[in-house]
Amino acid sequence: MPSMVKFQKGPNNIFTVILNDVVVGTVESRDEAYKALRMARKAISTSNDELTLATANLAVKGDNVLWGEVESAARVAGKMTDVLYSSKKSTLNRAYSIKVNEFSVNLASIDEVMALLKTSISKYDTEDQYDIKLVLDPSREVNVLMPQVLSREEVQRDEEIAQTSMPEAGFFATITDVVNAATPLAYDKDFSDYKLGLQSIDFKDKVEIVESYLPGEELTDLSTAIDEVTKDKETNQIYEVKSGDTLGAIAQAYNLTLDQLIAMNESLEDEYTRIRPEDEIIVTVPEPELSVNYVIEKYYEEDYEAPIEYVDNDNWYTTQSKVLQEPSAGHRKVVALVSYTDDGEISREIEKEEVTYQAVPKIVERGTIVPPTYIKPISGGRLSSGFGKRNTGIKGASRYHKGVDWATPTGTAVVASSSGVVTRAGWGSGYGYCVYIRHPDGRETRYGHLSKVLVSVGKSVTQGQKIALSGNTGVSSGPHLHFEILINGSQVNPLNYLN
Repeated sequence: MPSMVKFQKGPNNIFTVILNDVVVGTVESRDEAYKALRMARKAISTSNDELTLATANLAVKGDNVLWGEVESAARVAGKMTDVLYSSKKSTLNRAYSIKVNEFSVNLASIDEVMALLKTSISKYDTEDQYDIKLVLDPSREVNVLMPQVLSREEVQRDEEIAQTSMPEAGFFATITDVVNAATPLAYDKDFSDYKLGLQSIDFKDKVEIVESYLPGEELTDLSTAIDEVTKDKETNQIYEVKSGDTLGAIAQAYNLTLDQLIAMNESLEDEYTRIRPEDEIIVTVPEPELSVNYVIEKYYEEDYEAPIEYVDNDNWYTTQSKVLQEPSAGHRKVVALVSYTDDGEISREIEKEEVTYQAVPKIVERGTIVPPTYIKPISGGRLSSGFGKRNTGIKGASRYHKGVDWATPTGTAVVASSSGVVTRAGWGSGYGYCVYIRHPDGRETRYGHLSKVLVSVGKSVTQGQKIALSGNTGVSSGPHLHFEILINGSQVNPLNYLN
């Protein structure tokens, strides 16, 4: 029989329950309505352990009646369940978001997280000597996990300490640390005493793991995630030029063509651009999203070169050198700690070395004086005649041009291309008015067809000092400056020597 409510004057005594604009029943109190909703919510979430999204807009309307029929909370909850199922949006799955620098990926379980991290180091930990432990990041206020890579020995030791009720402390702990640190010195150890192989491994990049709830479409399957995290991607890095480097050798070392290397660096005009030690060049290096640092202890035998020994000559220019002794390779046995990031060697520390026979160093005598530089002797001007063969059409002019000409108005300032001593200043037949300067490196510069000479023989001049005015004297077809550079008495193309 329906339950009957006794009429009472006063507040509302019966309540109509509406869920998502659907009337789902009447109850005797507001508390019964909310109780029914809790039961319905629980009913639609029992199908899985994850979060379920559904619209639940509840309205409860009260009334005061003489008599009326009410329903139990369980019955109303049954109707509510049908309404919630019809408005069910999606299920949010428990997920674990892994963030590496600017890269992130979402996995479905902590087991998948561990599998991904383990795969990242397994390429280098081939004998499965290391394990990964997730620990809370103490520097974060929220729960952020970070991986800690431990050797099997460290894991075992931690477990033993955890099981021991009285861990070592004070004096005994100090004695244990001293004994463990008292390893034999390198010269006391034989090559067989070294434990070769992987010595340590860790992630180079900071890894953060956060638990969350996400829709299924935002999760990545494990195999795809492993491929995204461990696959090499092209990354720009800075390479510092070392002595003896060439652009071709640098490009080859990083699997680039010369054109690719030049396109990546604005400072490189072409393959002939001069590079110097400590210059910085952009190169492309393949790197995975999650890089790994590791150290391997290696034994090897090798031929080695002794460092070059230099003998400075203060009377020579830095461009001059002479080999005093040719080198000869030596041979040695080595145990070394080699540090890597991914597949690239970072450093090498020799722990023990036994030389079979010594290397003979190369001895080079080299100059210490910085050679002079040469600059264009006028500002502006149009290059009207280059170095070498030419058809002049001018009587008395040489068919082989021994310098270069810049067309410029008469009276243009002419400066010394480099510091030196004036050896000629005056009329020079076909050159017209001219100036010759002898430079400290033995070279000579000549300036011809001048309108006025401003220096005299024997005068010392500095680079850039005004020495004359351009003109149109001697055998000349118009106002210009004729300029020559002579090395060992022979003219060379000046354009190859100007800075």
